[in-house]
Amino acid sequence: MSATYDPPQTPLSILHEDHHILIADKLSGLLSVPGRGEHLADCLLSRVQEAFPDALLVHRLDRDTSGVMVFALTPQAQKSLGQQFEARKVRKTYVARVWGEMAEKSGTIDLPLIVDWPNRPLQMVDRENGKPAITDWKLQRNENGTARVRLYPRTGRSHQLRVHMREIGYPILGDPFYATGPAREAPRLMLHAESLRFNHPDGGRGVTFTSKCPF
Repeated sequence: MSATYDPPQTPLSILHEDHHILIADKLSGLLSVPGRGEHLADCLLSRVQEAFPDALLVHRLDRDTSGVMVFALTPQAQKSLGQQFEARKVRKTYVARVWGEMAEKSGTIDLPLIVDWPNRPLQMVDRENGKPAITDWKLQRNENGTARVRLYPRTGRSHQLRVHMREIGYPILGDPFYATGPAREAPRLMLHAESLRFNHPDGGRGVTFTSKCPF
């Protein structure tokens, strides 16, 4: 994380609200939860709780990733959603722009990950000690030396998509941790959580919420 934290001050964007859940559209550059220290107190959770005091955290996105986040409005909803995330029953779709044009149309990345302790919060591939991490991907189109892809993580490891794409030779544009050279020179991390699909805590019906990709 850079030394200075200057999150965007765009007003809170709520995509859906009912008695049990709240769907917010997180901005790139805004922490999901507070960091250590008063200067890192501003985050999506605190902004949501200003407007919805009962809101409870369910999951998080990296600071520089934008897109859909679900919050619970009751402890029962938090428990239901938490269990679905833990059991990998939540279907997550991301859009990314990566460095390099891709020859293949789709694929699966199966590379176990572990924290790179001397360089935390960075993560790295460790085939012996890492935790399972699997990402499916589909090419949308190649664009002038870059590619637009959809990513479908089956697991939810920290920095999973960012490390996986770098490992197969296509780092995500603008990634301050895992991209180098020209791939790093983008106005933001080009990674967006486009949709979440899960079973609604009230009744169990399948619901999908989406956020339009801003890049």
